[in-house]
Amino acid sequence: MTLFRELADVSVRPAVPGDEAAVTAIQLGAWRATHDATLGEGVMERLDTDLMRERWREAIETAPGPGFAVLVALDGPELVGFAAVSPGQVMSLEVEPGHRRAGHGTRLLAAAVDRLRTDGAQEVTTWVLDGDTAREQFLSDCGLGADGVERSLATGPRTVVERRWSASI
Repeated sequence: MTLFRELADVSVRPAVPGDEAAVTAIQLGAWRATHDATLGEGVMERLDTDLMRERWREAIETAPGPGFAVLVALDGPELVGFAAVSPGQVMSLEVEPGHRRAGHGTRLLAAAVDRLRTDGAQEVTTWVLDGDTAREQFLSDCGLGADGVERSLATGPRTVVERRWSASI
């Protein structure tokens, strides 16, 4: 029985045209697994997945400006996670629920921070939805911390709170 997997089969690369369907599916699956109850009943069902896929296609094919990028994590040939960055910020980082705790999130965050540094950022920020203790633990383990800034978002059935996490890079 093999206890250690070969690391050569996992990687992070810039997203390419055609990745948008997998990125959308991962985002939806991750949100369902992690945020469904927090967002409120019916929110996930009301999302326009075609529009989401189109927005990801646009972000991948034509970044909205300097400092924007979409990165994807691969497990062999399978796309299992993604991160989207804008100047100084990790806007989104999701890993398919069945592939969590395998290092993909850490690789994505490291690649995102590398990208931010290359673009001249001295700090990284990201937002965490209230109640997402697993993400808080992940970010804390990676050296980020809550910085006291929060914002409220209306989801339809309720308003939810996100807290900003940050670190110097």
